[in-house]
Amino acid sequence: MDRTVTNSRSFANPLHAILLAFPVALYPSALLTDITYLNTAEIQWTNFSSWLIAGADLFAGLVLAWALLGLFFGRARHSKSRSMLYLIVVAAMFGLGVLNSFQHARDGWHSVGTLGLVLSILCSILALIAAFIAYSTIAAEKRA
Repeated sequence: MDRTVTNSRSFANPLHAILLAFPVALYPSALLTDITYLNTAEIQWTNFSSWLIAGADLFAGLVLAWALLGLFFGRARHSKSRSMLYLIVVAAMFGLGVLNSFQHARDGWHSVGTLGLVLSILCSILALIAAFIAYSTIAAEKRA
């Protein structure tokens, strides 16, 4: 059993990973509630979506701040391009999430629609891409 201690050079340390887990869970949950609303026309589902998106936006903002700090002050100088890609994905996720919040804050019957559904899909995809970038970096460093 190898007991060597490795310093994680990733920008996704455990606390950052916990923060990233919230958008990864909440944006797809909002997508599911949007789909449910479109299938049932039960207005309460839009309320669920609004709260899920607001929570995801809160944590996406924290993840974005962490990614910015990690890019400029992080130890992972060798993976600057990967950090920049991660920052762009997280910034897009946060920006589209805020836009999605504004869309879902509209009148209940018009809050989801095509634009709300597309924004929820994009936010979900970007959250999963961000998680893939962050966790594939950790896996690559453990192999090295």
